[in-house]
Amino acid sequence: MKIAVIGAGASGIMAALMAARSQNHEIVLFERNERVGRKLLVTGSGRCNVTNSGVSAERYACDDKAWMKRFLDLWGVGELEEVLRKLGLPLKATDDGWYYPLSESAHAVVSILEHRLRLAGVKLRVATTVKEIKAQANGEEEFEVAWQSADGLFRERFDRVVLAAGGKAYPDLGSKGELFDALGALGHQIRPLIPALGPVYVKLGDFAALKGQRFDARVAIYSQERCLGQAEGNVIVTERGFNGPGVMDLSHLVGLHAKEALTLAVTFPFLQSKTFHELAGLTGQNLGSLLAGWLPPKIAERLIRRAGFSLAEPPGQESLKHLIAQSNLVFPIIGTGDFSRSQVTVGGVPVGEVSAETFESRLAPGLYLVGETLDVAGPCGGFNLHFAFGSGYLAGAYLARLNQPY
Repeated sequence: MKIAVIGAGASGIMAALMAARSQNHEIVLFERNERVGRKLLVTGSGRCNVTNSGVSAERYACDDKAWMKRFLDLWGVGELEEVLRKLGLPLKATDDGWYYPLSESAHAVVSILEHRLRLAGVKLRVATTVKEIKAQANGEEEFEVAWQSADGLFRERFDRVVLAAGGKAYPDLGSKGELFDALGALGHQIRPLIPALGPVYVKLGDFAALKGQRFDARVAIYSQERCLGQAEGNVIVTERGFNGPGVMDLSHLVGLHAKEALTLAVTFPFLQSKTFHELAGLTGQNLGSLLAGWLPPKIAERLIRRAGFSLAEPPGQESLKHLIAQSNLVFPIIGTGDFSRSQVTVGGVPVGEVSAETFESRLAPGLYLVGETLDVAGPCGGFNLHFAFGSGYLAGAYLARLNQPY
């Protein structure tokens, strides 16, 4: 059986490696870049954060939680850890449950996976752009793939196709989203592609002077009085708004509700904590020294000044009440980062159009859709690589079992 895998990111590499376990298959892996795994190189700030102990269906932006649960029942953290270990990539977990390779090097991960592809006999066609995928009209599960290289335009027939070409995030690394039209021609619904895990642009007001400051907060996006989503995490003040995991996890909501008037609410849960109020009662305490234990100095001073107090103000009952009220910050949203500033894509093919167990298309038998081709996105912390590796693994493992002699 001849199998084309289109796209050599995490999902495509895993699909090719698993499918190549069958000696009866010829696997051809297409990649438009000069080398496989370019997008992997920038994951986890170059450390390659591959999964998270908090992986669950509820953590993903996906319209079919039951489908996602079926997938995760087959591909949990333990399954990913075992598969990568057998490929020569043992993992370690941080205290907050983020998993990295022991090397903490995305370059090492890509080198090992590339080596494994060659050992498995996968044919690598790099610097090659797939232009078209067509199902053959002969009643068989066959496809014609048109691909362009420096040597010209070629057409080739394959028995099966795994589409792992990604969405549109990181276009400089080869993600263009150009094959969604081909999927539409094969009968698939294509939801609008929206950048996710990126910055949110707001009217900063007096926070514009705090560019570069980082702090932990609870962040929520509202449409009128309706909360569209909330997250907690580190937030970074930028020239145009906010970045950092706390904001990035919600950025796709801006695109999904682009026609609505949205606001970004930033609050500080510690202000309601028992410990905070106990510390406020210490002898000689003032607002400046009190907040210094919780926030960077410039952020603390800004909140105190916004409430109309000096840093030396004693933290009495009324002053604390007013400070807490004035620290519920609201910023009008004016936009979000485009695909070049975002890590993943929301949109694409609805998950209900593929099998959660094999990722085979329900509309075009013999076609497998993995990774960002599907309308799935997770938060920061390894969730998206977990899905990419898992979807590729299940598709490739199923293909390896096809047409096996008994």
